[in-house]
Amino acid sequence: MLIAEDELGNTPPPGKPAVRVSSGGWRSARLIIFVEMAEQFASYGTSSNLITYLTGPLGQSTAAAAANINAWSGMEAFLPLLWSFVADSFLGRFRTIIISSSLYIFGLGLLSFSAMIPSHSKDSNQLQVTLFFISLYLIAIGQGGFSPCIKVFGADQFDGNDLQELKAKSSFFNWLMFGSCVSILTTRLISSYIQENLSWSLGFGIPGAFMLLALLLFLLGTNTYRFTTERRGNTNPFARIIRVFIEAVKNRRQPDLHIANPNETLLLVSHQSSKQFRFLDRAAVSCELSEIEEAKAVLKLVPIWINCLVYTTVCSQIPTFFTKQGSTMNRSISLGILVPAAALQCVLSLAMVVFIPIYDRLIVPIARSFTQNPLGITTLQRIGTGMFLSSIGMVVAALVETKRLQTAQDDVTIMMSVWWLVPQYAIFGVSYAFLNIGLQEFFYDQVPSELRSVGMALYLSVFGVGSFLSSFMISVIDKVTSQLCQTSWFDNDLNKAHLDYFYWLLACVSSIGLASYLWFAKSYVYN
Repeated sequence: MLIAEDELGNTPPPGKPAVRVSSGGWRSARLIIFVEMAEQFASYGTSSNLITYLTGPLGQSTAAAAANINAWSGMEAFLPLLWSFVADSFLGRFRTIIISSSLYIFGLGLLSFSAMIPSHSKDSNQLQVTLFFISLYLIAIGQGGFSPCIKVFGADQFDGNDLQELKAKSSFFNWLMFGSCVSILTTRLISSYIQENLSWSLGFGIPGAFMLLALLLFLLGTNTYRFTTERRGNTNPFARIIRVFIEAVKNRRQPDLHIANPNETLLLVSHQSSKQFRFLDRAAVSCELSEIEEAKAVLKLVPIWINCLVYTTVCSQIPTFFTKQGSTMNRSISLGILVPAAALQCVLSLAMVVFIPIYDRLIVPIARSFTQNPLGITTLQRIGTGMFLSSIGMVVAALVETKRLQTAQDDVTIMMSVWWLVPQYAIFGVSYAFLNIGLQEFFYDQVPSELRSVGMALYLSVFGVGSFLSSFMISVIDKVTSQLCQTSWFDNDLNKAHLDYFYWLLACVSSIGLASYLWFAKSYVYN
């Protein structure tokens, strides 16, 4: 089957139309996984240690540095939505990946250059700070286009209408996450050491080299890629969906549907997904049935997206309070070596690296024999399992913190070993393997085929919004407990604070969120 050229830029090289039997599949997907690994090395090699760079060489206060990083992270989470609109409506994923990668590489190069500027005077320091933030936001812009499109482009190498390729596509998301975890684990161990002990410029330059490698690897596979043709005619998919909502509002008072073809009315009523959001059916006066169903497909994702915010809010505590917990505990190992508190985040990646192959090669085939589902379990079941495990993880974290406080003294490192934190990190690692991969696959499959970049952007944005919600929640609780209690739950001296109360609160919120998710997931109708 030939894959024709489309208007979105997802086109084979001139004169070389893509043939299914000789394009796509694992040959191309494996290369995409290596591209993703190189990008993840660059991304985490840059972001993992920003707080140290801002409070060290750039001389910012901890509060100012944290505020700047949160602002950058928020921008990083929302830019994929803008880029995905551009990719799905105009450029196509292939061109978007190339353009955004170039901006990404330029930003990383500028970041490395800014770290080379000596800050002997106020003017030189200001120049360094200015270049730093310009480069940081260039990186965010580049990553915003690269991240959603590369994942979707990799999944596009498999035909969802073929049973064997459908299974392979589900496996692709597992191995994509596996590769990312290996890369993240590696860069967390290497990049931070180089940055703090050798050179910040070199420490930022190496991620830039890896991003350049990612682009070269991606271009290397151009002749092997399968390019999809999804657009119907010349109509913008966003314009079609917006038109449905506008027409439904305009016709909201109209008692009857006036559809020229009565057979379409019967089809509209009998179609299973049409039972949801019936108010959109009023757009049938001037919109096609397929356009209405397309709008419904997008709208029914909203409850799932909202319910997942609880999970991402909980996960936002891992790089902050979990790390802070570890800094108050006994971190010494043999020969007097201290384990950095942040290094325990490697347990997350390690748990995923161990669990994902077990899930893909053992659990899925066993589940498939019982459920007869090619994926083993549905994507919503996988997401729900991840949410359940995150609730368990918060309970474990609360119990460990309660035990820590029982042995704590003011402003003193306690003798309780930091290894007590390993179980909660490991549980969240397995939770990530279920939920993060499930979310990627869900938003890829359930959005209209022309909007798959948007679907992946929705997956990325849920983590950004969760981070903002976490910050808001902490600010409110800090203010309330400071006024009502003698000390805040988040007192600077954690031995006086009550993170255990906060963890128990999050465990309760997680349980409520899980119940809400199960209610919506039970009534969800797959496309």
